[in-house]
Formats: sequence, structure tokens, C-alpha cells
Amino acid sequence: MDRVRVDKWLWAARFFKTRGAATEAVLGGRVHVNGTRAKPAREVAAGDTVEVTVHALRRTVRVTALGDRRGSAAAAAALYEETPESIAARERDARERRLARPLGSDLGERPSKRDRRRLEALRRASRGHTR
Repeated sequence: MDRVRVDKWLWAARFFKTRGAATEAVLGGRVHVNGTRAKPAREVAAGDTVEVTVHALRRTVRVTALGDRRGSAAAAAALYEETPESIAARERDARERRLARPLGSDLGERPSKRDRRRLEALRRASRGHTR
């Protein structure tokens, strides 16, 4: 096997739970192969660079092996190698999320009825609703 479809490979590498989800991601423009937007039938080979965006997380990986069947997590991890820049960005984003205080955390232990109303108003304002 010299080449495999990118949607099959993403599914086999466990970036997505189903092949349909991988296909939707590729069609949605969240997958780039060697810097260009890919289609589901685009074939990848060993040595290609794949950029995958899952939720808000963007990962850049280099294809090291090909697989068209989903196996264990260890087998999936052997299919790719994440770039050092991608690892650093992922760790930085995780650290920022951990350090970010949740909305309303400065109100104290248990909010009173007045505090709860203020918190709800603050949440509505952050979503852009008025009332």
C-alpha cells in the first residue's frame, strides 16, 4: 500500500471517531495536506504533512506510516509524528485554558440571589443578548 485516502487515514489514526466525521472535516476545510486544502479522496503517502483542526485544536503531523483500518491507540500513534511546533502550541493553549478563570469565579463561595442575577446578566451580555 503506497497511498491511502486522507479521510480513511484520519479515521485510522484516531483523529475522528467515525469515518463520516473525518469526511465531514475534510469537506469543511479543516484538513490541509502539504499546505493545500484537501478533498476526501485525496491520497496521502508517507512523508506528507497533514494539518488537522479538531474543535479549536490545530495539529500539524507528518505521516510516518499508512493504515486504512482502525486499530489500537498504540497502532494509531505509530501512523504519525506531531511536529515540535504543533506540540508547543497545543501545550501553550492547554496552559492558557487551565489558567483562565471561569466567568463569575470572583463572586465568592455561593452566590446570593442578587449575585446570581448579576452573574446571569453578565452571561447574557457576553452572548450578546439584552433584556
